[in-house]
Order: sequence, then C-alpha cells, then structure tokens
Amino acid sequence: MNCEVCQLKELEVEHFEIREVLRCILHTILFHRALGLVRPKDVDLQLFEITYVQCGDIGLEKKVDEKIDQFIERVEKHPNKKNQICLSFYEMKKTQATWFSNKVERLYWEQWYINLNVVQQPKSQSGKSHHSNVMIDSGETAVEERSVRQAALEASLCEVLFQIIKFSNEKREHVPPIPNLDGVCFPYEITISSSSDSAFGMDMLKRMLQTGHPTMLS
Repeated sequence: MNCEVCQLKELEVEHFEIREVLRCILHTILFHRALGLVRPKDVDLQLFEITYVQCGDIGLEKKVDEKIDQFIERVEKHPNKKNQICLSFYEMKKTQATWFSNKVERLYWEQWYINLNVVQQPKSQSGKSHHSNVMIDSGETAVEERSVRQAALEASLCEVLFQIIKFSNEKREHVPPIPNLDGVCFPYEITISSSSDSAFGMDMLKRMLQTGHPTMLS
C-alpha cells in the first residue's frame, strides 16, 4: 500500500513553547484529515500571532494533550536532543492468516513527522559585575535576542502550517475511502522518538508490518 510521508520543517523551540507549538501542528493535521461533519473551533495561540483550527472534539483534544505530556516528559529526561513526533494514519484490513482464521492488519497510508529541537534557555548574566549600566545593557540585549528568536519561530511555524495545507491539498489519491468508524478523523496513532533513537526507523518499519486490533492511540 502506498504510504505518503511528510517531513515537516524542523523548529527550534524552548521548553515553555512546546505545548502550544505541538497543539497547533497536530490539530492542524487532524483537522485536514477530518471525517464528515465537524464543529471547527478557532484557537488563538498565546505566544504567537497565529490562529489555527481544531475539530471541536473533546476526546480528540484529550488524547493529543496526553501525547504532548509524554513528549514533554521525554524532553525533560533527555535534554539537549532533537525530538520527533510521528502522526500516522492507517486503515484496518482483514487478511487470511490460516485456513481457519483471519487477522486484522494495520496498513499505514500517511505519516507526518514533526521535528523539534528543544533548546535550553540561556542563563542570565552573572550579577558579579559592579557596573549596573553593563547589567542593564546585557538585559536589554537578552530581551532583544528573545524577541528576534520568537519572531523567527513564529515565521517558521507559519511555514509548517502552510506546508501541512499544501501537502493535504496536493496528496489525495492515497487517502482511503471513509471508514465506517466512530470518530471525527481517520484512525491514527502518535509515536515519539529522539535523535538518540537509532532504531526508530526500524521500529516504525516493524510497526507497519505488525498486526493488531485498531486503536485510536498507541
């Protein structure tokens, strides 16, 4: 089965920006793969001048937040590493395992890789200096640098959102027929890895070959 893969532009974020950035990206992808009638909900980011759309489903929002919590826990345990979230859409197919039984196979048809480089916040200038004007100047410089960095991240996040929209609109032939399942979007799973996980690629390959019962999140 044809599985389309989209590698989203890497974003450099600080710890306090992770939750908003991931919510924005994940919900934007899920909204563009929504099924049937949804109740779109506009969400304004607090850290950036960006508005995105959610499907308006409480259950979906809860599951996304649970995965973001796991991602943040991983970042705290493994700082200074690039981290990645993979949002995969799949469909379930019954295949004949033996003469007497069938198995349900999970076939992935689309995968989105969200790449975050979580950087540590620069430490403040040491207070040992006796020259207050030097401390003031360094403080102003730090504020300016943070402002420039935040503006750059906002621009990059907008690029990612446009990348999602472009991919969703152009890549449609591989999208399977709408399944007879409950839920606001196609069955999906969210997996987390970091740059240190050398076996991540093999793990994903194994997951594509594994069988199991359908679940909304793994």
